Amino acid sequence: MPRPNKRSRTFRRVYIKTPSGKNVVSYRRRKPKSAHCSNCGKILHGISRELPYKMKNMPKSQKRPQRIYGGTLCHNCVKMEIIKRVRK
Repeated sequence: MPRPNKRSRTFRRVYIKTPSGKNVVSYRRRKPKSAHCSNCGKILHGISRELPYKMKNMPKSQKRPQRIYGGTLCHNCVKMEIIKRVRK
């Protein structure tokens, strides 16, 4: 029986085959959900879906797109926001 903190579905079960040929259950943290546009709710592409301790060591260019509102709004919402700001 696994340890009590491993029994919940917070950790996913990964079956790993050891060099001796035995299958062992390894418990790994689940990945976070993908980032969503704060305006329309679409999934944002170009943002990695990693755990915070892995994101910390990643270069900035892999964390989010290098454009205005990158990592917050999708490309369509950015386009509409720029048009709205220019027309004011």
